[in-house]
Amino acid sequence: MGNAPDDRIVIGRVVRPHGLLGEVSIEVLTDFPERFREGLAVRLAGPDGATRDARIATVRPHGGRALVRFEGIAGSEAAESLRNFDLSVSRDEVAARPDGFVFHWEVEGCEALDRAGEPLGVVKELADVGGRPLLVVETPRGARDVPFAHPIVVSVDVARKRIVLDPPPGLLD
Repeated sequence: MGNAPDDRIVIGRVVRPHGLLGEVSIEVLTDFPERFREGLAVRLAGPDGATRDARIATVRPHGGRALVRFEGIAGSEAAESLRNFDLSVSRDEVAARPDGFVFHWEVEGCEALDRAGEPLGVVKELADVGGRPLLVVETPRGARDVPFAHPIVVSVDVARKRIVLDPPPGLLD
């Protein structure tokens, strides 16, 4: 995943130009591809750190990717200049999400507690392993992988940065 300032979320990366009219092929890096829509304001950040703000003029699906044309970008040369640029949106523009869905950046740094409120460790990351979400919890005995699923995960309070776990015996040993 590309780097973005803390107040931004990377949702895609320009793979290459597409056609002669300034469209680019975008690798979609979000669980919510529907957030790519006409009129969406994005920030484009190049591999060299250069940034520019842009607005999506058109978007259409194409073979697992999105074909996007930005306002003010016309022709294949202008599109080529965007190769490998990350697209990010403000966190204020996060997509509507199903109940119980959390973003990885919301759980990273959360304190993991057991049902009695005893500290178990700190969440280092929410990883996707083989299509299954895993919390990586740094415990006093080292990093432990905890399935991010009920009944092991009892509750997630992102506002208070706390996750209550009910791990089976041996999981955190």
